[in-house]
Amino acid sequence: MRHRITTLFSALALSLGAVAVAASPAAAAPADKPQVLSSWTQTSASSYNAWLSARNNQGSWASYGFDWSTDLCSSSPDNPFGFPFSLSCARHDFGYRNYKAAGTFDANKTRLDNAFYQDLLRVCDRYSGAQHTACDGTAWTYYQAVKLLG
Repeated sequence: MRHRITTLFSALALSLGAVAVAASPAAAAPADKPQVLSSWTQTSASSYNAWLSARNNQGSWASYGFDWSTDLCSSSPDNPFGFPFSLSCARHDFGYRNYKAAGTFDANKTRLDNAFYQDLLRVCDRYSGAQHTACDGTAWTYYQAVKLLG
């Protein structure tokens, strides 16, 4: 009899545990996820800086479920001719991956590509003379590539 009661209580406890697990809702992303994504993918330096700050503190944004993965500049050099384009490419990847996941990529692609170009130009602004001209030309080439092939 004692064994039957123990078995009954064990079964009851397992059943209640299963109900509790089934009843708990899956963690949903915060409702402002589209607004946050948009704020991090604009053409401005402040948008880039906000994204970079979040990238450096991804744990604080974990509940949003953003895809932070990147292959940097894909098959192109990440730092062509010594120009550090890798972070610009990482933000571009962030925009592409997250808007594709949200199903709103087509509506945002042009802005993402324009933001990428502005990010590259800000990198080029660190240089002067012939280096600045070379950087701007390289930035234009990268921009045209993602615009056409991205």
